[in-house]
Amino acid sequence: MNAKQVSVTTANPLHNARVVLVHTSHPGNIGAVARAMKNMGLKDLCLVKPKDFPHERAGWRAASAVDLLDNATVVETLEEAVADCGLVVGTSARGRRIPWPLVNPRVCADKIYPELSQHPVALVFGREDRGLTNEELQACHLHVNIPASEDYTSLNLGMAVQVVTYELRMRHLEAELSGDEMQEWDTRFARVDEVERLYTHLEETLIDMEFLNPEAPKQLMTRLRRLYSRTRMDDLEVQMMRGILTSTQQWVNKGKAKE
Repeated sequence: MNAKQVSVTTANPLHNARVVLVHTSHPGNIGAVARAMKNMGLKDLCLVKPKDFPHERAGWRAASAVDLLDNATVVETLEEAVADCGLVVGTSARGRRIPWPLVNPRVCADKIYPELSQHPVALVFGREDRGLTNEELQACHLHVNIPASEDYTSLNLGMAVQVVTYELRMRHLEAELSGDEMQEWDTRFARVDEVERLYTHLEETLIDMEFLNPEAPKQLMTRLRRLYSRTRMDDLEVQMMRGILTSTQQWVNKGKAKE
C-alpha cells in the first residue's frame, strides 16, 4: 500500500502532522501511540513494516482511538511513508558522527507548526530497542531529542510520541489564541520525493565530473544532504538545480567526447 496523499490545506493544521513508526515490534505500542495522537488532536498514523499489525493488543491499548488504527497506512519503506511530505523530523536519542540540526520538542513544534498549513509534516519514530538508523536519520531535515533525566533516559514509544505531540498541540492552541498567520511563500516547499530525485541527480553529476569516486565516496553525499536539509528548497529551486545539473552533465559529456 502506498502512503496516502494528504491535502496541503486543512481546517485543522494538526491533521497534516503524520506520525511515522518504523519497524515497531510490539503491537501494544502502536495502540498506545494511537491513543497519544488522538489525545493531542492528530489523526495521520503511518506504519513502516510493523512486525505484528493488525493485532488485538493494538486495539486494547488504543482504547477509544481504534479509528486511528483502522485508518492507519502501512508501507514497506520510510521513503514511501514520507514521499509527499515537505518536512521530515526524526527522533534521535544519541549523538552522530556527523552532527545534524537537533532541537528539543518545544523548539521542534515552533519550527514545524507554520508549515502544517502548506504540506504534510512527518514525525518519525524508530524501533523500540535501537531507534532510527543513521541512514534513516539522514533522510530527515531535522532531529528532535527529548531531554530526559540523565539518570534514566529511556522512554517507551507511546511516551515519546505523547511528549512531541503535546508540544505541537500547545503550539496550535497558542496560534489559535493569538491569531497567528502562517508565513506566505511564493511557491510550495519541495516534497521529499522531489528532493530525493535531486540527490540522485547530483550524485550522478558528481560522478560524471569525477569529483565523486563511487568506490570511495567517504561522507560527501551525507554532508551535501545535511547542507540542503538546512536550506529547505522550494519546488522551483529544485527544478532550477536539476536544470543546472543537466547542463553540467551535457558540458562534461561534450568534453569527454572531444578527448
